[in-house]
Amino acid sequence: MSDANGTRPFSAFEWMLSLRYLRARRKEGFISVIAGFSFVGIMLGVATLIIVMAVMNGFRKELLGKILGVQGHMVLQPIDTPLTDYAAVATRLMRIQGVRLAAPVIEGQALASSAFNAGGAIVRGMRAEDLRRLPLISTNIKQGGLQDFDTTEGVMVGQRLANQLSLRLGDSLTLVSPKGSSTPMGMTPRIKAYPIVAIFEVGMTEYDSAFVFMPFNEAQAYFNRDGDASSIEVYTDNADRIEHYRRVVSESVERPVFIVDWRQRNATFFSALQVERNVMFMILTLIVFVAALNIISGLIMLVKDKGRDIAILRTMGATRGAVMRIFLITGASIGVVGTLAGFALGVIVCLNIQSIQEFVSWVTGTTLWDPTVRFLTQIPADMSTGETLSVLVMALTLSLLATLYPSWRAAKLDPVEALRYE
Repeated sequence: MSDANGTRPFSAFEWMLSLRYLRARRKEGFISVIAGFSFVGIMLGVATLIIVMAVMNGFRKELLGKILGVQGHMVLQPIDTPLTDYAAVATRLMRIQGVRLAAPVIEGQALASSAFNAGGAIVRGMRAEDLRRLPLISTNIKQGGLQDFDTTEGVMVGQRLANQLSLRLGDSLTLVSPKGSSTPMGMTPRIKAYPIVAIFEVGMTEYDSAFVFMPFNEAQAYFNRDGDASSIEVYTDNADRIEHYRRVVSESVERPVFIVDWRQRNATFFSALQVERNVMFMILTLIVFVAALNIISGLIMLVKDKGRDIAILRTMGATRGAVMRIFLITGASIGVVGTLAGFALGVIVCLNIQSIQEFVSWVTGTTLWDPTVRFLTQIPADMSTGETLSVLVMALTLSLLATLYPSWRAAKLDPVEALRYE
């Protein structure tokens, strides 16, 4: 379909005029400045949205992977009777399709001390075969190993805990538990020294500075667990299908247990992370919105400045639709190019975020990301295809909508009005 003068919509003639209007002359420099600011605003808005969404996704993915890599997707705790049949229950759960591991665990708190320092620790008694099936632990052992973990009275500690206590591989770690032996004088603390046979570092400060892994049998003796376990931790293939696995596990356990899954254990943390992510998206979208308003103001001023040109075009036979498309292309070009430039900038930053962090730290002489006060040792970035596309569509839509009113206003003028407007 063509206009009355035979020119097809979005023809080369319309593109030529639109691109020419983007290259403002000296007397139109102010309009060019507004267009430049609009371009930069959209580019920075899109890039910032992509980077922030990628970092928030990376945080969630890394934290979820590390939390569920050490603690189970669901925890089974006994009701009424002690969990003395933990081995049989774990074997039954391992037969469920999708369950990677069902590990009996003994967990307790203790004071970890050395000749130089002391601090609180979480002691987890686990079998060596179960620890080997936890990739986050088994693949991040920096010193020592699990070869004789079950047969030696040794413990495995986090790298940061070892640093805090000034301990190395082979040194003795003293554990003090308030639940010790019962005497006529009351409960006495249990104190025992263990050699360090392995040191791990999973990259999450909360675990590297607090966890002590102890052989399961030794933990039973240390915490006075007479042949039972405090809980069974279940690891599945898909954390997002936890509701399905929870139903299947409850049907297969064959004894009264209380089940707590990872969503309940970390509900506050992940809910706060999701709320923060949504609020950041809404706030940063305002950058793109403001840039779109700049496109509107710039185009209105361009229409006012080009009133004589509009009159000439109309008298030469250009239709209202052609005039509207010319200014539509002019404004949309700013939004489209700015969006694509922002996408490219966001991708480059996300792919090199660690190098950028190190460079800025080197230039400023400061530590931008201190792992001792963060959950993670480095800034994660995980771009989501769906979210990135939604950001691009949102920016392009705002950019196109911003051009409609000025373009309609330009097309509305007839030659006489355009000359008077000029």
